[in-house]
Amino acid sequence: MIAKTESQALTLPYAPQIDGLSFRRFEGDSDYPKMVAVIEGCREFDQREWSITVEQLTANYAHMTNCDPYQDMLFAEVKGQLVAFGRVSWRKETEGDYIHNINLTILPAWRHQGLGQAMLRYLEERNQEIARQHPAEAPKYHRSGSSDTEKDKAALLKGAGYQPERYFFTMERPLDIPIPEAPMPEGLEIRPVKPEHFDAILDANDEAFQDHWGHTPMTEEDRKGWLEHPQTQPELWKVAWDGDQVAGMVLNVVDEDENKVFQRKRAYTEDIAVRRPWRQRGLATALIAESMRMFKEQGYEEVSLGVDTDNPSGALKLYESLGYQVSKRYTSYRKPLELGA
Repeated sequence: MIAKTESQALTLPYAPQIDGLSFRRFEGDSDYPKMVAVIEGCREFDQREWSITVEQLTANYAHMTNCDPYQDMLFAEVKGQLVAFGRVSWRKETEGDYIHNINLTILPAWRHQGLGQAMLRYLEERNQEIARQHPAEAPKYHRSGSSDTEKDKAALLKGAGYQPERYFFTMERPLDIPIPEAPMPEGLEIRPVKPEHFDAILDANDEAFQDHWGHTPMTEEDRKGWLEHPQTQPELWKVAWDGDQVAGMVLNVVDEDENKVFQRKRAYTEDIAVRRPWRQRGLATALIAESMRMFKEQGYEEVSLGVDTDNPSGALKLYESLGYQVSKRYTSYRKPLELGA
């Protein structure tokens, strides 16, 4: 943890005239509770159906790849109170594009006053600084996104020239309707996950997702972050093996803190992956059905997942056939990153 110093103060010459408004950089651990307060302060207004704790946010920042929070974040305060924050990060996708992500969160009371436009401009300028270190000939894009209930954010992005590039659904399924019988394909079996299996499972997951849009190979820091995160719950995972080979998986998770906030009993059947040699054999169906049976026995009332609407393996149709229904749409937006003179 570090204390605020004069060097951490930032000046945005294009900032709006708001009494008491100031900008600064990231200050370390002391910022996490403030960030969570801003995130939670947006939840009801933006109709978000997820929540986050200080512990989870701290874990998210513990192993960041291609992002230095002390250089790549912007905080906006009004009379010393945090009202907004943003962060940039970048990655090189498998297909060669350099994607410069922008995350921006602003309390509802401070929107529509020019603050969002100023912060977005600053974060884009930071992306440009970073992009100058990458090959000049490589395609580069700013990327951000919003759900269909985050109308202010969508309007901000569209107003800044961002265009929709991809759509994703959040899907939900109650567990009080029949769960289909879906036996495991012949020769495959589900085994309890042990620590010595982690590397093989993560390798298989990374390999399976290389066919998906926007894939970026996992780094060692990504692996550490995943394995050390409080929401990594291998006791809930359903992993299918063919001898000593991982064939497919559903890396299930439950967020009990979130369930308390929303007063529900939800589990997530997420990170569904099947490696190429074992596709088109009903393995994903069997693993999802087994996951649903497990969660129903544990007393959960619904399951949820996210899906790319253009998933090349036909995941959307599979989930619909298993009883999942769309509850929300998320739009990914992008804009060409121009370096200028």
